[in-house]
Amino acid sequence: MDKAPQLIQERSAPPATLVIFGASGDLTRRKLIPAVASLARHHRLPREFALVGVARTAMSDEQFADSAINGRGLRDHPQLDGGIRYVSGGYDDPDTYKRLAETLDSLDAERGTAGNRLFYLSTPAEAFEPVINGLAGAGLNHARPGSFARLVIEKPYGRDLATARELDAIVHSSFDEPQVFRIDHYLGKDTVQNVLALRFANSIFQPIWDRSWVDHVQITVAETLGVGTRGGFYESAGAMRDIVQNHVLQVLALALMEPPASFDAEGLRNEKVKLLQAIRLPTDRDIADLAVRGQYTRGGTRDDLMPGYRDEPGVDPLSRTETYAAMRLNVDNWRWAGVPFYVRTGKRLPARVTEVALQFQRPPHLPIPTDQLTELDADALILRIQPDEGISLRFGAKVPGHSFRVRTASMDFSYDKTFREESPEAYERLLLDALLGDPTLFIRTDEVEQCWRIVDPIIEHWAKDHSPIPTYEAASWGPTDADRLIGRSGRKWRNPGGDA
Repeated sequence: MDKAPQLIQERSAPPATLVIFGASGDLTRRKLIPAVASLARHHRLPREFALVGVARTAMSDEQFADSAINGRGLRDHPQLDGGIRYVSGGYDDPDTYKRLAETLDSLDAERGTAGNRLFYLSTPAEAFEPVINGLAGAGLNHARPGSFARLVIEKPYGRDLATARELDAIVHSSFDEPQVFRIDHYLGKDTVQNVLALRFANSIFQPIWDRSWVDHVQITVAETLGVGTRGGFYESAGAMRDIVQNHVLQVLALALMEPPASFDAEGLRNEKVKLLQAIRLPTDRDIADLAVRGQYTRGGTRDDLMPGYRDEPGVDPLSRTETYAAMRLNVDNWRWAGVPFYVRTGKRLPARVTEVALQFQRPPHLPIPTDQLTELDADALILRIQPDEGISLRFGAKVPGHSFRVRTASMDFSYDKTFREESPEAYERLLLDALLGDPTLFIRTDEVEQCWRIVDPIIEHWAKDHSPIPTYEAASWGPTDADRLIGRSGRKWRNPGGDA
């Protein structure tokens, strides 16, 4: 009866100061401040907590509180009453870090934050190096005995394997690996973590989670939106760097990895790395058959006509940047040898959905006559990560009536209908984990390297290929090349909300 309060206490943050670099930016306003507000509202932050914003924009403490925090109820919480500060200055200016150090020392004395600091880099990637060097120059990368200094870094973590290693060298010159928390917000979603619960808390799925039963796996990350105002950023990123290298490969690793010996951070991350290491690298000659790209053009309906990618603000009118990417991957290990894995992501697709679908082998012999099998698809297990969070099991069932006919039916589990508990936002969970020093849902340096190792050959091949980029109409399911990619083996894409 007394266990619930104890569990809540165990997942509460220690005394600390959260320092957000890029405090005047979009990510801070849309995600980080609401995450802090929610943690405060759920009593996960102690009274000995402080928030410091750092950015180039000139603001006072009060202006920062008013512009970023008012309206979210933060100032009414004792956890943050009087504990909000702002430091303005250039990221390459040593005086910025001198004033930051003075502010942190002041908060330690006033609020009892115990010298614990979590530095969050919510800045453009080009600011990572000056911020890290500035923190080190002011001695803020080292904590006093009994305290911590941690660094949270947003993606993109490099532009390729070489630049990721360069960034790692900069990070590790000032921070040790246990201090570094590389964030991918997808891993903070309850439904992504539920992949682990489904696999390792249920014995019924383990015997069929391998090449003997699974025909193929599809992972889809589809967005209905275009690039909007992010055209300038997207021109240098593209779908492969923006989504596949991190979100898609992280979800794939969780879905396919071996059971860890223990459910601690290193046990889990070791198995993810082993899985990523087992993915076969495509040769330059094979890439045309194993990877497809595309770019959306004008499309939609007469009432809702959407612009093409090249018409978006900040985009080169002759751009060859991909807004869609699909790949076939092969995993060379005992569990998955011979099973193809199809992954795809795209903007301006007909539905917003992230899901993992395991399609199982068809029965080796069907004694039921073909004319009695109406609309019977192969059995499948679909893990819906967003937006309709849940799990579906697809199977064949008899149609009610006097004749014996079989068609596809499904059993559905819905998060919203099953649980009354409120699911925390991804950033809320990850911020709390970083404050607690729990790296389980963060990405280790060797994971970053393995992900770049997989996508780099494809990015390099596309950069050398000067043929016109394939296109697809906005609100369609991607270029026809993607259908040919999966169709070569007699399979087809599962299109949620359409031809599923």
